[in-house]
Amino acid sequence: MTGIKVHGNTLSTAAARVLATLYEKDLEFELVPIDMRAGEHKTEAFLALNPFGQVPAFEDGDLQLFESRAITQYIAHEYAPKGTPLIFPDSKKMAILSVWTEVEAQKFDPAASKLTFELAIKPMLGLVTDFAVVEEFEAKLGIVLDVYETRLGRSKYLGGDCFSLADLHHLPTTHYLMGTQTKKLFECRPNVSAWVADITARPAWKKIVAMRNTH
Repeated sequence: MTGIKVHGNTLSTAAARVLATLYEKDLEFELVPIDMRAGEHKTEAFLALNPFGQVPAFEDGDLQLFESRAITQYIAHEYAPKGTPLIFPDSKKMAILSVWTEVEAQKFDPAASKLTFELAIKPMLGLVTDFAVVEEFEAKLGIVLDVYETRLGRSKYLGGDCFSLADLHHLPTTHYLMGTQTKKLFECRPNVSAWVADITARPAWKKIVAMRNTH
């Protein structure tokens, strides 16, 4: 056994999703930095870990995984007794949690990731933000957040009464967007705003933010 390794970097939303899960679980791991500007994610060695050439790649002993949400599911199940219980043993509660992890991946993330790229990543790279794209995807995100506002009026978290993967998966893109004009979409919805304040204040997530600030 060589322990847990995450190949990626803290600026990546997908890698941050995995790192936050590991911190919630109080697991020791090694972060293997991948310099994407230098093209390290397209090297033969990295492609052996993730054939799509995207971060993160994940190793736990002889197990190799890619796709951040699949990795977080594995961590939550494999290390269920440790740290924060991010999944539920009850099959009906787990089914509801799964609905909201799917909503994040299928409904929230396409708009949130596009806005993150335009409003947070492009300025970092010295590229020009396309505000027509921003307007289009803010409208799409607003529709999703209307659903969240209703849901979060019924339960404290998306997956139920406890923090779970359904909430954690939102953290990386939401964190970026709260530093942009798009934060107004979250702040004008009281239930969503309270939920964002809650999940972004978690110690595990604060560790990711601190890691970013040291780079």
